[in-house]
Amino acid sequence: MTTLAIDIEIPSINNVTVTDDTLSVDLSDGRTLSVPTAWYPRLSHAKSDERRNWRFIGGGHGIHWEDLDEDISVEGLLAGKPSGESQQSLKKWLEARKSRAEHP
Repeated sequence: MTTLAIDIEIPSINNVTVTDDTLSVDLSDGRTLSVPTAWYPRLSHAKSDERRNWRFIGGGHGIHWEDLDEDISVEGLLAGKPSGESQQSLKKWLEARKSRAEHP
């Protein structure tokens, strides 16, 4: 029995745009991926300035939002994987966020 191995190269990210309802990522191979921000609750709860405060990680194969403690990989986007954060973790993050806003 023979096995066919396929070498898949994951493209890097050239640009990121986040709106109230969409995360769009321009890739080095010319594709643009767009997914709902609802897939990433921290992005959907973020303010516009927090959404714009991102940086590349992993040599351009991921995105990090410092203000939100959120990381998203190209590999996850290509696989169509939404956030794996538990409801309990998200609730804790939202409560801490609310507390910081009430007591700056």
